[in-house]
Amino acid sequence: MRSEHVLSAPLSEEWIRRCTDELAPRLTEQGDARAFVIDTPDGTMAACALGLIHPVLPAPAYPRGLAARVHVVATHPDFRRRGYARAAVSTLLDHLSGVEHVTLFELHASGEAQPLYRELGFTGSPALMRMTRLAEPAPASATESSPTWLPPEQYAETVLKATAFACLYFTDEDDRPLQLHSVYSPAHPWQLVGGTMDKGERPWETAVREGREETGLTVSGPPRLLASVYGLPGAEWPYSTIGMVFDGGRLTAAQIRGITLDPQEHDEVRVLPLAGWKALMPPRDFARLSAVEEARRTGEAAYFGTWDWGNE
Repeated sequence: MRSEHVLSAPLSEEWIRRCTDELAPRLTEQGDARAFVIDTPDGTMAACALGLIHPVLPAPAYPRGLAARVHVVATHPDFRRRGYARAAVSTLLDHLSGVEHVTLFELHASGEAQPLYRELGFTGSPALMRMTRLAEPAPASATESSPTWLPPEQYAETVLKATAFACLYFTDEDDRPLQLHSVYSPAHPWQLVGGTMDKGERPWETAVREGREETGLTVSGPPRLLASVYGLPGAEWPYSTIGMVFDGGRLTAAQIRGITLDPQEHDEVRVLPLAGWKALMPPRDFARLSAVEEARRTGEAAYFGTWDWGNE
């Protein structure tokens, strides 16, 4: 499931077999791996959470000298938004702390999953760093004319990592921007309709799906790009962010009243003149909204390249 639904590029069959052979004995009582799985009615896997226990030097915060890395939390696309990931990872953490006596936990979280992990007690730290070293680097040679070839799986670990999202920009019939109030992100309280791309989706498909899930409205298109958005990584999130904002159109008062919110994501729909949003949003969010509004008004798509993480 990690290969198919989590990694940016699926593992080869050879690597999947190798990981399976190595993980099996580690999942025994004597091993260092613990996993919890939620099955579908037909017996296949709907969601899972995998933790790997490892020793650290004892300290007051971890007297047993045990830590755990939450290595995988994955949900099949057909079973998302049902609370399965929360149930699996909560059970894993409870087991690791209550049975295995682990007191130090670490993980890498996607932007979409960060609110969940914060609720469970995780916090981010800009001090954390990571490196993959497969072999000692060879001494530089003046005769070297080309880089060393790497298998795709290894090369993928060296290139830029980024998450992608797509949004819809709605207004009322007076061209006043419409936004939704988030229940999970105090840092970004008012948001465009949209969200993170699922695996296999194209940006317009994401925008249409998110529009339907978050408002009950289905936008038929054709797609009209208003803005491309880019953000550098930072303390809030370790990867770059790439997004596209499409024109969702002008909504009638009846359409706005008929919007159906997902209570797990938003609790209010609001329409305001552009200037009215300034006091309600972080500066970079308002700057992005302003760029999108200008693109709609002028017909010229915007490039907003400074939506960086953690720069407020």
